[in-house]
Amino acid sequence: MMMNLEKYFRKYIWDDERTPYFVPVARMTRRQADYELHAYAVFVGILFAMVTGGALLSQDPQIKSDAVAVYGFTVVCATIIFGFTKAVYAAWYCAVAPLVALLYFFLYGFHPNLNAIDHAVLIGFGLIWLRYSLRVVALARAYAGMPEAVEET
Repeated sequence: MMMNLEKYFRKYIWDDERTPYFVPVARMTRRQADYELHAYAVFVGILFAMVTGGALLSQDPQIKSDAVAVYGFTVVCATIIFGFTKAVYAAWYCAVAPLVALLYFFLYGFHPNLNAIDHAVLIGFGLIWLRYSLRVVALARAYAGMPEAVEET
């Protein structure tokens, strides 16, 4: 019995309908955008819920910060609004979050237990996330005009 690996790869890992991350915004359907924007909202919402909780509950004075907790909470709120409404302003608010995180690292520094490779990974992740956030804003801007489904020929 021969397994068709390409079939399983496309079914579980890469599917233009459910994982459309490399499909250009101009060619996307509303259903594809829903999948991508839902994944983004869940990612950002969970990440900033953890940031908020960490900032409130930490005993370490370098991590504990009311300002970080309030900002994290506002990002979680914006993410919820964005997830339900696909509002462009909420998308912009969420898109600025990686920039704010990078700015925080540069102004207040990294945790003292992190070494240079950890700094590079966090900065690289922040830059990639910032770039991807611009795609999310483009999706939010185009969402209202997207077709419901691809026309079959």
